[in-house]
Amino acid sequence: MTGEESLRPQSLMLTFLGDQVLGRDVCVYSGSVIDVFARAGIGEQATRSTLTRMVGRDLLRRQREGRRMYFGLTERSEAVLRDGERRIWQTGAVNRHWDGTWTLLGFSLPESWQRQRHDLRSQLTWSGFGPLFNGLWIAPGEVDVSALVAELGLSAHVKVFRAHADTGMDIGQMIEETWELSDLAGLYEAFVRRWQPWEDELPDADDALVLRLRLQTEWLRIVRRDPRLPVKHLPDDWPADQAEKTFRAVHDRLSPLARDASERLLDLVPARPQA
Repeated sequence: MTGEESLRPQSLMLTFLGDQVLGRDVCVYSGSVIDVFARAGIGEQATRSTLTRMVGRDLLRRQREGRRMYFGLTERSEAVLRDGERRIWQTGAVNRHWDGTWTLLGFSLPESWQRQRHDLRSQLTWSGFGPLFNGLWIAPGEVDVSALVAELGLSAHVKVFRAHADTGMDIGQMIEETWELSDLAGLYEAFVRRWQPWEDELPDADDALVLRLRLQTEWLRIVRRDPRLPVKHLPDDWPADQAEKTFRAVHDRLSPLARDASERLLDLVPARPQA
């Protein structure tokens, strides 16, 4: 993952909204968003088109105040942001409390359903599953995939079970064969290299706001890709713990300056009830 990838406007916009709007019952002025995003190297046109697309996807709503346009959250975006908040601050990157349960999902689709097969595999990967065998996928813990399967219209073709490994099975080896651990470890290691210097440095206040947005956007992207495999079955030098410590330390260091900057730079108004 490159730094550029992590700064895709919609990803950064969701982080910005989670940071500044979620839980406050406010709307933010479009000009404020444009100003902050310009500091992140994103042009006005790209920011405006991101706002427009997110309104079209029911992730934002508009609220006019005089000649100014403000943007607030919808039920859909609030659910997305609450999920991200849980993933960062509650679930975390290291699974130390696994109870031995696995979720097994088997599927059998007609040979011609290539698109449906691709969509299902993509969604399963996003939900923390790995391919144990062809047509049989596995994830640690109890994962509820009923909504995902129903949305794809595949409920009749999928079977889901809860399971425990038989005594003597090498779970560590199974994990190495099922998930691309080296790719995930590389993401955590690159994150530490990029962000550890900021544990000891302080930027200008206005830069701190953008840095914290980028920090959270990159971190959430990584932990969403992490299936949260039980740490006791991962390599001893697994880098997620160090990466999480770096994330929290830099976040704490940037936060006071970022709060000061947001108070200066952002024009917020109370959100009115929607008609």
